Amino acid sequence: MHVLVTGNKGYIGTVLTKMLIEKGNEVSGIDIEYYESLEPVLHENKINQIIKDIRDVSENDFKELRDVDAIIHLAALSNDPLGEFNQDLTYDINYKGTVNLAQLAKKAGVKRFVYASSQSMYGVSKTDEELDEDDSDKNPVTAYAKTKWDAELELKRLGQDKEDFVVACFRPSTVFGASPRLRCDIVYNNLVACGYTTGKIEILSDGTPWRPVVHVKDVCSAFIAGLEAPAEFVANESFNVGIPNGNFTVRDLAEAAQKVVGECELTFTGEHTDPRTYRVSFNKILTQLKRYYTPEWDLLRGGKELIELFDRIGLTEEMFRGRKCIRLQQLKHLISEGKIDDNLRRNQQKNR
Repeated sequence: MHVLVTGNKGYIGTVLTKMLIEKGNEVSGIDIEYYESLEPVLHENKINQIIKDIRDVSENDFKELRDVDAIIHLAALSNDPLGEFNQDLTYDINYKGTVNLAQLAKKAGVKRFVYASSQSMYGVSKTDEELDEDDSDKNPVTAYAKTKWDAELELKRLGQDKEDFVVACFRPSTVFGASPRLRCDIVYNNLVACGYTTGKIEILSDGTPWRPVVHVKDVCSAFIAGLEAPAEFVANESFNVGIPNGNFTVRDLAEAAQKVVGECELTFTGEHTDPRTYRVSFNKILTQLKRYYTPEWDLLRGGKELIELFDRIGLTEEMFRGRKCIRLQQLKHLISEGKIDDNLRRNQQKNR
């Protein structure tokens, strides 16, 4: 199968493309290349790569790639802080860029479109019930969440026939785990990195808020299930991506991080109230796609994998708190260097 991955040079995309290649797929990528690697990405010479802003994808790109069977669409401003950086840009990239890509793909004869959506569309919710994909209210609060929900709705309109163009939407929990393009602006990675580099983990809340989390390789397995499962299982469906019993309190996450780090002090100050608390149901993906999605990673295994990565790259506190691991800081750095403009477009002269 010839699979096009957008955002293939990102945190998830780097892991996903390696897994796709190992399964024998031909892989092409479209990426603007904002972010740096902390260690070599050995499989990148096996990818048909286009360096391009997702806002600028055209029919010519599909002609150049030829015979794309499926797309996994990851490219986006990828969390709430990035989304709030410039709400108009978030709309242009996450919504308009997504819809344009899907329209071009359908016109080019691409058969399947797997969309990396988000659980943020549920908004602030009650924790006495787990949120499901179809019946739970959608209360997107941030620009990022709104664009993900709006894009899902439009993609499903494009996929209404469910035969010629199959659309499947996956809503990952907060992702954790090792990647050559590591992110530390996500909760569990941040906790493990903090404990590793400083010997301390300080939680400003009382640790009671709930967070669903999932390992990056399990997320990639879910996207691949979206390619491999029969169309009738995934067409115009949305799936929360997680593991059995995949909802954790912040205290659970902090204690798991402390355990994998070893000698590490853990404190809960309780000085801040964290309103972001929610629990999500994973029953749909674990039953409807049980033959295609079998998650394998838990917090301790994923945490040990992070420690091995930190040892290899010599992670320091400066690195994990800096632009190499924090996406918003990297974008601000590129703007300050004149390599991208305020609209996040590449300055060709500066990038020569």
